[in-house]
Amino acid sequence: MANYISREYVTLTGKQCDETGVGDSMYRSLDSEKIVDTIGTLYRRIDERFPDSGLAKVCRELLTIAGESQQRSAWIAKPHTALRVVTWLVLIIMAGGLLVVLGSAAWPRGGFELVGLVQGLEAGLNITILFGAAALFLVTVEVRIKRKRALKAIHELRALAHVIDMHQLTKDPERLRAQDTASSPKRTLRAPELIRYLDYCSEMLSLIGKLAALYVQKFDDPVALGAVNEVEELTTGLSRKIWQKIMILNVIVAEEIV
Repeated sequence: MANYISREYVTLTGKQCDETGVGDSMYRSLDSEKIVDTIGTLYRRIDERFPDSGLAKVCRELLTIAGESQQRSAWIAKPHTALRVVTWLVLIIMAGGLLVVLGSAAWPRGGFELVGLVQGLEAGLNITILFGAAALFLVTVEVRIKRKRALKAIHELRALAHVIDMHQLTKDPERLRAQDTASSPKRTLRAPELIRYLDYCSEMLSLIGKLAALYVQKFDDPVALGAVNEVEELTTGLSRKIWQKIMILNVIVAEEIV
């Protein structure tokens, strides 16, 4: 088990481990390059074992999305200096304009009456609220742009997870022993091949979770993080169903050997 964990760390982080699974540096982040390489290797494995299959085409699409995710997550993670400079310039101009208006206001020589004082305070409060709302809108522009892109990309990963689930949906172990009907899906795989097919589906689902995690690795946004958690819960639940099928198939294979 320790060896398996070590290999997985090397695959996804690109860092070597010693025999205890602990390297010179802590494994605190995912390496997008290694994730893309892992998906590329998985695609070749599927295509070699099940050439021209629908699952291979789905994995090829996953490889394409992985490359896009690498670029998108890098764009989201980096600070956008130009946008920040423009935001602060607008805020400074707004604040300067407000100060000019206040400085040029004519103050009554005889002092404020109660009604005039209340009206002045109300107007000042409204201006302060509007200025604060505008400032908040401008300051959060960068976060909202990044969030929009992240949520769109995470939605693509969620949809792809459902596509993978559709491919394994008819791969029911009990159909190996049941009598087919006219509308039954065509059976082309034996039990050992079904195990490999389902294992590939589980690996693809796991890698989808890793791609989703890339978007929030350096983007601390609660909305995006919640979407990533939903994708990880989805892929974990689908993988759990797949492994239940694999366990049944292992029993069938063992019975055939006996």
